[in-house]
Amino acid sequence: MEHFGVPIQQDFVSSMLIVDDHPLYSDALESALELVFEDCDIRKASTLKGALEMAKGGFEPDLVMFDLKLPDVTGISGFRTLRKHFPDSRVLVISSLASFELVHSLLRDGASGFLPKDTSAQALRGALAEIMAGGVYVPKGFQQPSEGDRDGIWSKFDHPKLAEMTPQQKRIMRLICRGKANKQIAYELSLAEATVKAHITALLRRLGVRNRTQAVVMVEGAIAQQFGDEPEARAFLRH
Repeated sequence: MEHFGVPIQQDFVSSMLIVDDHPLYSDALESALELVFEDCDIRKASTLKGALEMAKGGFEPDLVMFDLKLPDVTGISGFRTLRKHFPDSRVLVISSLASFELVHSLLRDGASGFLPKDTSAQALRGALAEIMAGGVYVPKGFQQPSEGDRDGIWSKFDHPKLAEMTPQQKRIMRLICRGKANKQIAYELSLAEATVKAHITALLRRLGVRNRTQAVVMVEGAIAQQFGDEPEARAFLRH
């Protein structure tokens, strides 16, 4: 990992915890952070269990940098458990797992920010500065929610079957359009896989189609016909 450069102001950070199971990454991250946060107590854990043991031992870091994919837990459930044991710590999630739904679920559950794991040192520095200033950091490309339902495009459809889907069905349909399997959808929406299957069954029935492929063809065809190459339509399919 490239270094950050000169130290930045660290009003609230005197201790940090890096929770990541890849030694090369966590070691590089630790070295980079030491250049920025002078005299900061930086500790590491390779599992959620290891992090929780530190909490039981009385360690209360100002900032936790947490990978969603660990040997003993994967996904938002691990983050939620971490938050319960470190209620006063700010948590910056750094993960290779990323989607609009996942990022904003994390933010709703109290994350102070999210960064893709392949982010640059400059972006990480910006995220830390934003969080230290009391803000919440969301990377470019994940900052699109508007007031109310982010899926405003649905309500603009002339096709009544698409416009009248429930909010959860809309979220699931978008992920289906992105090629996500049921297990991935369950993970990103924090649902049981059986619940996702039930939603999809109801969704297909509502649309009057037999399978996911036909549903995707219907949605993408409606978008192409009604919205063409408008940015809103491209954003829907991309995110």
